[in-house]
Amino acid sequence: MKNTPHLLRTLLKLKSSPQSKDYVAHKRQFQLHNLVTEQRHPKTCNLSFVIKDDICEGLRQIFSVDSDIRRILRRWAEDTGKLEQAAESVRRAILAGNQIFIYGCGATGRLAKQMESALWRPFWASIKSGPLWTRLHHILREDIEVRLIGEMTGGDRALISSLEGFEDLELVGRLQLEDRGVKKGDVVFGITEGGETSSVLGALRAALDQYGRPTPDIAAETRRRLYLVYNNPDDVLRPYRRSRTMIENPGVTKINLTTGPQAITGSTRMQAATIETFVVGAILEAGIKAVLKDHLTEEELMGLGFDPESDLAARLLSFAGLSKTLDRSVSEIARFTGRETDVYRDEGRVTYLAGSALISVFIDCTERSPTFHLAPLDTVGERDPKSWLQVWTMGADSRGAWRNFLGRRFRGLDDRFYRPQFMQHIRDPYLRSAALSSLSKAGRDQESRYDFSFSQENLRQRGPQKNDLGVLVCVDEEIHSVTQRDTPWYRFVKLFKQARAAVALILAGEFQPQTISRLKARLPLTENTDVIIPLPLSRTGDPLNLNRQIVIKMLLNAHSTGVMARLGRVVGNTMTDVRPSNLKLIGRATYLVLSHVNDTLRQKTWIHAHGDMSPVTYDLANAVLFEAMDFAGARTERISEVALSIIRILETLRRKHYVSWEDALSLAETEGLERYLERNNPALRRGP
Repeated sequence: MKNTPHLLRTLLKLKSSPQSKDYVAHKRQFQLHNLVTEQRHPKTCNLSFVIKDDICEGLRQIFSVDSDIRRILRRWAEDTGKLEQAAESVRRAILAGNQIFIYGCGATGRLAKQMESALWRPFWASIKSGPLWTRLHHILREDIEVRLIGEMTGGDRALISSLEGFEDLELVGRLQLEDRGVKKGDVVFGITEGGETSSVLGALRAALDQYGRPTPDIAAETRRRLYLVYNNPDDVLRPYRRSRTMIENPGVTKINLTTGPQAITGSTRMQAATIETFVVGAILEAGIKAVLKDHLTEEELMGLGFDPESDLAARLLSFAGLSKTLDRSVSEIARFTGRETDVYRDEGRVTYLAGSALISVFIDCTERSPTFHLAPLDTVGERDPKSWLQVWTMGADSRGAWRNFLGRRFRGLDDRFYRPQFMQHIRDPYLRSAALSSLSKAGRDQESRYDFSFSQENLRQRGPQKNDLGVLVCVDEEIHSVTQRDTPWYRFVKLFKQARAAVALILAGEFQPQTISRLKARLPLTENTDVIIPLPLSRTGDPLNLNRQIVIKMLLNAHSTGVMARLGRVVGNTMTDVRPSNLKLIGRATYLVLSHVNDTLRQKTWIHAHGDMSPVTYDLANAVLFEAMDFAGARTERISEVALSIIRILETLRRKHYVSWEDALSLAETEGLERYLERNNPALRRGP
């Protein structure tokens, strides 16, 4: 058997860069490939091949992984003790006027924003504007709608795209908790898909520190207020010191929602974020219901959407009905996936317009960037738009759109507060440099750099063109407004049809079957090109609109994954176009290179053609990846560092001589990684 690492280093004249040596030797806490969420799910192993041949079947593969969510929710429904405790914490916080602080990073950070802006604030706004407020105002704070703070690592600007270096620092979470005024006695939920995100663990640690030296009595008190929500087994997380110290801390209540591998390997925006969103939303619902049931009649509770007879266990089991709603719409979703794929192939642009569902739409659209190596949303005045899509909502200008989006003013990170702390406490030069650079992009000024308004200015600069696609995402009353000529919804459809562009309508909520017929009759739709996806959902049992947000999230996650798989940005079920923009993602990218290369070297096809070779080592894969990052960073076009690294390694071993980055890039552009790997590893198409 040939010594592959030695052969590669010789042929490529490879010398590990200082950054690579440092990462391999000293950044082990970010090498997370042993986590369950980083493994390949057997149900989707050949997804990229299946969905190119049959979109419906590919989508069914993706949705089939949600059975893992249902399994875990059934288990929690058998013992709701911790969740009931958390709901009671919410109830007490509401009545005492304490804050509820939900903090996450990346997908869970956007989840936290969703809890505040899409669930909590709209619910209390409707209460305060209606007749029930006269019965409730004496037991609730006047500012009840601001009592829940949804915060993500990096603040509101991080909704657009991740801010490099922030998530790798416990200090950032600690400072944001302080900056938002979270105090002893407040309820804190730290949510991390993997269970290891440094900034989230730092925020929880800071909340613990507010109670002073830990004693059994203090631990009992903090357990009722501090919660860690995560999605990996404890035993898998314990080797990571930052995770172990939190998991074993008696002062924090742990809510472990491990579902298993994700539909796309490592893409925790999918099943992990879905179950966390559903469970935390259910906890908030139960806490609010516990407050209101002492002051309202059953009829009044039902008018708000509560089911008086349902308990928390029944709420968890209700998730199965949401999966069935999506299953019934697979054929329409498949048409939507095919249409958006064709738009990108024709170099068109997709514009999403949403109101109540805006944050679910926005989350999916922005998370496509790091997952599939897409350009982030364009800034205002971008002369050469780079993003493939845009998201709009109602608002006369940027500020109005942000206000509609968040339900409040935009919040940035104040340089005067954070910079001195970064300079004093971040010892690692790489992390300090990355954090300071990101801080410059996280301030209040970022609000004016992004305009999501469905306004004349945006129409003038970025209005619909032929070959574009306009996507309306409507909830409940918004559905009935689509056919009314004086509404933004109707105007949006009309503008796209006048431009000879396609339209897709996603309709979630309570409506009659004839509503769809009425839409088709009154809108200028074209049967062959336009799509309507009906998602009928009862109002009963969904007071915070959690079901609507979850269904739209799951639909868009599956849809966008399907689009990118059809465009070659997924191989099997691995996100080979992931952008290695932080320490965690560098580890994920390294493991993708390592696993695809070694899987190919193990195949009989390869051994017969090129000989038996030993596996590539982690340090070698990482060294090649860092070189690929340097090569890609020096060029203007989008380049997948993972694909380049895989092709360069395998092609060098195949040819048995030096292969340049330019040669690897040429193969990546002409053949693509999926075809290249299938040629050298035919087993990829078959799956397990």
